[in-house]
Amino acid sequence: MSHDCAHDHEDGPGLSGETLQAELAAAELRCAGQDQRLTQPRRRALELLLVSGQPMKAYDLIASFGAEGQPAKPPTVYRALDFLEKQGFVHRIESLNAYVACHHGDRAHAAAFLICDCCGASAEIEPVAGQEIASIGERTGFLVQALTIEAHGLCKACRA
Repeated sequence: MSHDCAHDHEDGPGLSGETLQAELAAAELRCAGQDQRLTQPRRRALELLLVSGQPMKAYDLIASFGAEGQPAKPPTVYRALDFLEKQGFVHRIESLNAYVACHHGDRAHAAAFLICDCCGASAEIEPVAGQEIASIGERTGFLVQALTIEAHGLCKACRA
């Protein structure tokens, strides 16, 4: 799916400094409020995704997991990602086989992603059809528990 494009535009909106620490502290509080623990591996996986600001494959997380860049054991990272996804801290983008931090707080929501096939940038948006799909499901007796929509194309910088 990759196109030939220049990568002269900014990378994703990754977090750092006080903003990053505030997000991690909020995650800790949210877990405590749900009688869950944000263990060190879970916290590290979330931190890497927040710093990146863009989708990351599990093996990229594994490779840079340790504080000094030492790799982690794959089951450790996959268990952390599974927890983070179930708690709504991250979304899995199926078509990329990657994970991205969610910035919509603690409210359950449908997720939609605009994904650039050139540079790999992604943006999470609220899908306008999310509630409609859930309503249709309800009318047919189906309970929609998760909804993720993915749209592929080219971002503004790559189109230029």
